[in-house]
Amino acid sequence: MARPNTLRDCLTVFGVTLFAVAALGCADDTTASGGAGAGGGASAGGGDEGGASQGGGAEGGQGAGDPVIPGEHPRIYLNDAERARLSTALAAPTAAADRYKAYVDAALEGNTPYDFQGWHAALVYALTGDDAYADLAIAHVDAMVAEDEALVAAGSSPLVAADSYLEVGPRVGDMAMVFDWCFDRVTDEQRTRWIAWGNQAVFNVWHHEEASWSGQPMPWSGWAVDDPVNNYYFSFLRATMLLGLATYAENPEAPLHLDFFRQTKIDGQLLEVYAALGGGGSREGTGYGVAMANLFRIYDVWEKSTGEDLAGLTDHARGSIAHMLHSMAPTLDRIAPIGDHARDSTAALFDYHRDYLLVLGALYPSDPASLVARTALSASSVPEASQGFMRFSDFLYEPAGLETAPLSSLYPAYHAEGVGHVFVRSSWEQDATWASFIAGPYDQSHAHHDQGSLTIFKDEWLAYDANIDSQSGIRLEEKLHNLVRIESQGSVARMVEGAPPSTLLALQDEPSATFFAADLTSAYGGAALVTSVRREVVFVKPSFFVVRDRVGTSAPSAQRVFQLNTPLQPSVSSGRASIDGAASSLDLFVVRPAAVTPSVVDWDATDGDMNGGYRIEVATSGQEEALFLTVLSIDGEVASATASGAAGVTIAAASGDFTVSFSEEGVGATVESASGTTTFTAAVDQLPLLAE
Repeated sequence: MARPNTLRDCLTVFGVTLFAVAALGCADDTTASGGAGAGGGASAGGGDEGGASQGGGAEGGQGAGDPVIPGEHPRIYLNDAERARLSTALAAPTAAADRYKAYVDAALEGNTPYDFQGWHAALVYALTGDDAYADLAIAHVDAMVAEDEALVAAGSSPLVAADSYLEVGPRVGDMAMVFDWCFDRVTDEQRTRWIAWGNQAVFNVWHHEEASWSGQPMPWSGWAVDDPVNNYYFSFLRATMLLGLATYAENPEAPLHLDFFRQTKIDGQLLEVYAALGGGGSREGTGYGVAMANLFRIYDVWEKSTGEDLAGLTDHARGSIAHMLHSMAPTLDRIAPIGDHARDSTAALFDYHRDYLLVLGALYPSDPASLVARTALSASSVPEASQGFMRFSDFLYEPAGLETAPLSSLYPAYHAEGVGHVFVRSSWEQDATWASFIAGPYDQSHAHHDQGSLTIFKDEWLAYDANIDSQSGIRLEEKLHNLVRIESQGSVARMVEGAPPSTLLALQDEPSATFFAADLTSAYGGAALVTSVRREVVFVKPSFFVVRDRVGTSAPSAQRVFQLNTPLQPSVSSGRASIDGAASSLDLFVVRPAAVTPSVVDWDATDGDMNGGYRIEVATSGQEEALFLTVLSIDGEVASATASGAAGVTIAAASGDFTVSFSEEGVGATVESASGTTTFTAAVDQLPLLAE
């Protein structure tokens, strides 16, 4: 076969069409389709001479929005506008720039801080031209690559492959940014080694069964390589994109990496999935889901580097601003505890959540939700990065001086339909009553058996996810969530990952009350024992909830257990359980079944993984369909709650008398009080983003 003359010819040979191309010779022995060897394979070239015409841009046929790969270094992020902005911040310096540089200077002085990466110093070099920062960055990356080379030479797997290649994004990404931003000081020998190492790592990620190092087969599981919602996937994308951008003119495989990133993974896989994630958020929950910031940063880096707006190809990123804001408790110091929280089981607000909103603010600086996010962050428990290794986020995305808007400009209820999260609050004040509810897909390993779970917060947790008090932060089973547990002969009916999604049947919000309802039956994966599970909730603002549960089983003797987890020790009496916290209280009135005294399980005394917490239980059996009707009252609002008809309750409250009635057969509710009657139906309304 004759040697190809241009990149398009080269890609035609390998059966690939690149979205944007520049002139680049392809070596006869290129290994793009089979991965580079750990000790060589890719041609690094010397300086800028060996490839793309400098400053010539890229060709393509997709219109004005096509990505353009810069011919010269730096190719990653530091376009003229960004370089000028960040250089000015460093020269001033701004508070964020000063704190960031102090972190990097500590490493320069030999006091390497936690999680320091070479690119942290490379960025300062690119902005100031101080060679000391480049030398620090290069030494850091070269040592990282050399360590992996030594492991491979000894027949071991390199660190870049650790934890199913989760580290490939940070490690290859670090190399790529240092390669790009310190290009004039990286030697030819280093370029050759670094490129070979990066090519092999990226090839191995996407070809797990063929993975090898230095010719030695090292296959791995391929975990999440085709799951665009999984946090590992973001690491894989980051490595592929940054390696392709950084080495575009020096690495024959780089254009293939970019084509695979942009066409195979973004166009061919990610966009379809994210088009279905309306309302933002993550199906991994709010713990691992914060890793979505890494995807949003990929969008931002790609746009700053190539001019193409990937975030705008779906509504997910924009919707995630509001999702994060609504998932924050009114005290702005914690988030909804949905799914695994392995780093910190308490779901406390942290630098990662700040970073999440900052990078989204960079993508959508004028969006109304971004204006609110800046206000929320400044008033939150993390008004600036608390950890040195996260100071880069404040520096890159510093919101100081940008327009803001009050929290009250957001509508007080939110539905993220793609992940199944509903959030509602009585107001945007810090002492508001806030609640979350889940009804949607359960298809991620870091998500929990929490479909239908209701959590309540006012100044502190009242009804919470007991995972908060676990030592592991990854307790997913039904007993830790606020739902109706189904048991037969001591065995709990389990929700099934990958089962059809639960269905939100109703969501309507009025000034005085909110109604939401869901059919949760499908979450059990067709288990023969479970015939129907439905939950309906009326939130009479600001101080009480009425909950109806209807649970059918195929075995009349199966036990159905209404459960409510709380960090506070309850007191119980016939038909009632009461919780008194330091700032708020909650009373649980059991209307149906009648004349039942709730029981209490002490988590700490019965489970070695738990540090505290209690579970209130109301059990019933012997019916084909169990009916639970309960009232949850905040701060003593409700004095009494008595049954009214077959599916209603009359409530004597401090603010007046109420009757809340549910449809006897279908889905719906009415709220009657001295101020009038509000009727809710089986309809899911589209909630507005902004308050009127």
